[in-house]
Amino acid sequence: MSAQKSLLLSLLLCLCVSLALFATDTKPSPSGLTAAQIVDKNVAARGGLQAWRSVQTISFTGKLDAGGGSVARSQRYVESAKKSRNAKLELASAKGTDKAADADKQVQLPFVLEMKRPTKSRVEVVFAGKTAVQVYDGTNGWKVRPYLNRNDVDPFTADEMKAEAGRGTLDGPLVDYVAKGSKVELEGVEKVDDHDAYKIKLTTKSGEVQHIWIDTATFLDVKVEGAPRQMDGHMRNVYIYQRDFRSVQGVMVPFVLVTTVDGFKESHSMVMDKVEVNPKLDDSLFAKPKA
Repeated sequence: MSAQKSLLLSLLLCLCVSLALFATDTKPSPSGLTAAQIVDKNVAARGGLQAWRSVQTISFTGKLDAGGGSVARSQRYVESAKKSRNAKLELASAKGTDKAADADKQVQLPFVLEMKRPTKSRVEVVFAGKTAVQVYDGTNGWKVRPYLNRNDVDPFTADEMKAEAGRGTLDGPLVDYVAKGSKVELEGVEKVDDHDAYKIKLTTKSGEVQHIWIDTATFLDVKVEGAPRQMDGHMRNVYIYQRDFRSVQGVMVPFVLVTTVDGFKESHSMVMDKVEVNPKLDDSLFAKPKA
């Protein structure tokens, strides 16, 4: 589930700095375009700067992939917790009974992601018959994980807070990137889904680096580098493929996101059923429940 959460909330911190401090790369591409010009064309392809600046809220509704084995184990955990104080021991013994097919099979979990400027976000995922919630109000974060038989409101960990604080605005890392304190460089052209794509290196004010691949024909950002994660004792590179772009109230939004991890054949998809631009989202949605 962490792969989808990082995929859902893959945005950068919005901070203002001067052009003199963060100049863009001027090295031309094979087509003669600089990194700055490629990014300008990307923003235009996504609907344009003014259109994105007018987006104050956005919501996504759809389904995301999760391994069938993990869902089955979580369901058993919840049931066993109701019957025994030794739920964790029962869960451990139950793991060995999982069929290989269950572990490999993907199931789809309904989700809703709601975002509001400047940096508020709320994610709900129905998991093992329970609705998990994760919220960031721009300053603090909290979560409820009933699929782990935890109905308490837990604060974000230090690592979760750091990640959320660095994700920033809802329009993504390239829109208004100079105002956000970022710089861009062109690192060449690579194939993405059998199409040529410009490989752009984006460096934020804090020094964080992210690579973004922009299709040379459509100028849409078709691949994004996600945050590396540790799997099997090793740090693995994560990539998000953005597909099926559609226009929603003047801005282009990918309706299919596919997350891959280096060294693993299995991928995880997130498919949007509905995207709304500027829905009414009250601030109370992002407020921590009272104890």
